[in-house]
Amino acid sequence: MSTENPRAEERETRTTAPAPGLLPTLDAPAPERADAARNRRRILDAAARIVAERGPDAVTMNQVAHASGIGVGTVYRRFGDVSQLLWALLDDRERRFQEAYMSGPPPLGPGAPTAERLDAFLDALVDRVAEQREILLAAHSAAPRARYHSGAYRLMHTHVALLIGQLRPGADGALLAHLLLAPFSPDVMHHLAVEQELSGERLKAGVRELLTLRQGS
Repeated sequence: MSTENPRAEERETRTTAPAPGLLPTLDAPAPERADAARNRRRILDAAARIVAERGPDAVTMNQVAHASGIGVGTVYRRFGDVSQLLWALLDDRERRFQEAYMSGPPPLGPGAPTAERLDAFLDALVDRVAEQREILLAAHSAAPRARYHSGAYRLMHTHVALLIGQLRPGADGALLAHLLLAPFSPDVMHHLAVEQELSGERLKAGVRELLTLRQGS
């Protein structure tokens, strides 16, 4: 589904939680036949086992086909490539994250002052990327630009742009939202958290400090 209508997303955050399966970001497939749904579940479960046992770098379409007992042609038809398969593995966790910031309790969800919601969202995003860093990094490495065309990114961008617009009316919220989300690219977060050995708390503090650099000038 499209997430390009900020007003629709804003109305949604002010009302009730969206019904499961109606989140406007995950590009959910049309209703499936029972056998197709079972095959999809078997493929995703097989991929998840490979990730858990050997890491995301070990995931190949042939390996998943073998582990699931489903023909490799079917695996390709369902998911296209390894990148899309890895993104699909993140789907359930992404739905929970979306529900939290769109309709969950404040400060991450509606009801808190805008600045607090933005801080809470960025803190939660640090945790989200850390929790799924290996899969996110593998998916990003396979198709670096896919992140920006995913439904999950589009909704995050719309949400952050709305918050920026409330904080700074007249600002270019769409551009600023892209720039604010840029450090959360999996490769950047991997570099900071793993290669630079920065803790999640230090990353959260750094993001907040970045947002206030010019307040004292």
